Amino acid sequence: MAKPPSNRKKATSAASTDFTSAANSANEDISQQVDPATATINVTAAQVEELSEAEERDRLHLERRVERAFFEAGKALAELRDRRLYRSTHSTFEEYCKDRFGFERRHPYRLIEAAGVVDNLIKMCPNWTQNQIEDDLSTVHSDQRQILPTSEGQVRPMTKLKPEEQQEVWQRAVEVAGGKVPTGRIVKDVVQRIMERTQVPNTYQIGEVCQILAKDDPELRGKGGCWGIVNHVGEFSCTVKTWDGEYTVGLQYLKSYDYLPTECEQMGVICDRIAKIYFDSLEETARSLLQLLGKLNRPWLTAVEEKLLSVLESEYSGIF
Repeated sequence: MAKPPSNRKKATSAASTDFTSAANSANEDISQQVDPATATINVTAAQVEELSEAEERDRLHLERRVERAFFEAGKALAELRDRRLYRSTHSTFEEYCKDRFGFERRHPYRLIEAAGVVDNLIKMCPNWTQNQIEDDLSTVHSDQRQILPTSEGQVRPMTKLKPEEQQEVWQRAVEVAGGKVPTGRIVKDVVQRIMERTQVPNTYQIGEVCQILAKDDPELRGKGGCWGIVNHVGEFSCTVKTWDGEYTVGLQYLKSYDYLPTECEQMGVICDRIAKIYFDSLEETARSLLQLLGKLNRPWLTAVEEKLLSVLESEYSGIF
C-alpha cells in the first residue's frame, strides 16, 4: 500500500526559509543603521507644571517659615527662661529643655544666642516694621534685599562678638558668598580674620584675681560680679577657679582687680577654703553666705566673715 505524501519536510523547509529571510532582513536593517557615535536620540521632555501666583506666594511664605524656625525657637526659649515658665514642672531650665524638647544642655542657649544676633542684624535696617520682620526674614526694603541667617550654624561663630562686629562680619560674609546666604564656614573664616586684625595680647597671669562680667553670656549666668583665680591662660580666654568650680571665660568677660601678689595669694587661700565646703545640697543660709563671699571686691575677710567661714568649716569638715 502506497504511503501518503509527507508534509513534514515541507513544513520544516518553509520554516527554515522564513527564518533565513527574517535574519537577512535583520542584517540588512543593521547594515543600514547610523553610527552610534553620531546617532540622534529623540527624548520627549516631561512637562513641568507651572505654579500659580497664589502657589508661588504660599511656597515663598512656607520657605521663609522654615528659614526663620531657629530664630523663632530662640526667641521663645529666651522668654521661657527669663519668665521661668518651666518652674511648675522642673527646677532648672536645662532639665526642662532636655525633657520637653530633647535638647542637650548647650543647644537651647545656642538658639537663644543666635536669635540675639539676628535681632542685632535686623537693626541694620532701622526702617523695617515689626510686621515686615515677622512676615519675612529676607524682606525687600529700599530696593535692596536684606540677607539674614537661615540657620543657627551660620550665626554661631558671631555670638561672642560685639554687636557692631557682628554686623560687619555678616555684611562681609554675604559679599564673599556672592550676595547669597553664607555658610557657617564662610562666616567663621570672616570672624577669624577680624579677630586676627583686632587681637589684643592676653596679659593675664596665673594666680591673678579677676572679676567675671557675665554680660550676655548664658554660660556665665549667675556668675556676674564673682571673682575667680586665673589658673590657665589661653589665646582668647582664661580658665578661672571660683567657689563652685572652674570656668573658661573670654577676655571680654574678665576684669582684673589689679591686686598685689600677696593679696592674690590671700584670695587664693579664701577660694580654696570656700571650695572645700561648698556643695549644691548645702543648707540655703550657708550656701548664700559662701556665694556672697564669692563676690567680695576686696582681698580680705572682715573679722565677722572670718568667724562665719570658720564656723561653716567646722560644721561641715566631717562631711568631706
